[in-house]
Amino acid sequence: MTGRLSKAAIYHHPRSEGAAGFAEEVATELRRRSVAVEVANAWVEDAAAIAKNASLAIVVGGDGTVLRASRLLAEVPVPILGVNMGRLGFLTDLSPRDFYNRIDSVVAMEWRCEDRLMVEATIQGDGTFIGLNDVVVSRRHPGRPVYIDVTIDGAHVALYRCDGIIVATPTGSTGYSLAAGGPILAPTEHHQIMSPVSAHLALGRSIVLQPESVVQLRVTSEDGGILSVDGQEDKQIPSDC
Repeated sequence: MTGRLSKAAIYHHPRSEGAAGFAEEVATELRRRSVAVEVANAWVEDAAAIAKNASLAIVVGGDGTVLRASRLLAEVPVPILGVNMGRLGFLTDLSPRDFYNRIDSVVAMEWRCEDRLMVEATIQGDGTFIGLNDVVVSRRHPGRPVYIDVTIDGAHVALYRCDGIIVATPTGSTGYSLAAGGPILAPTEHHQIMSPVSAHLALGRSIVLQPESVVQLRVTSEDGGILSVDGQEDKQIPSDC
């Protein structure tokens, strides 16, 4: 991608003074280069509005901030550049020093974009949720398994007695899915991975799916289950839903 950056949206973690301070420093440097900039806390519900007409969203924080921003901007056609102020930085592209060393390249839009698959989950009567890493349906109470009836593209697969079911993207294949025995996929691949967690009997294998596959997870346990999106958003699932 080439051209010149005209507007950028900058998002930061609300509880990190370092991230908030660095976000303001970046905004100052970009404005000196005649780039229009708006800065927002990534956890504010209407924060996506500042990315309208932006050519780039700069996310300052750790992987959790990038996950939050990716969901926030899922419907906004803007690339995300992560600057790591956290610990691991699997999803962040640059350190603060790297960013300053390359800021003129950022302004000149000398970057390459990667398309990443996201996963969408719907709870009947309770809305739709989007994740960059994964969605997980799990048990509500520790020490008790959850029963999850799985159907893929209209074909019944199995009734799982397990701790949960993960549906992960290639980006999320190195996270919880990997810990559950799932395969690692290149982040730019377009497949889904369904992985049971601690499944009983011989039902513990992961299944690699097409990107358009529809996975129906029906919780049959009397006490229901929990839907978790990217490990950040949790929703209760009633029984037989």
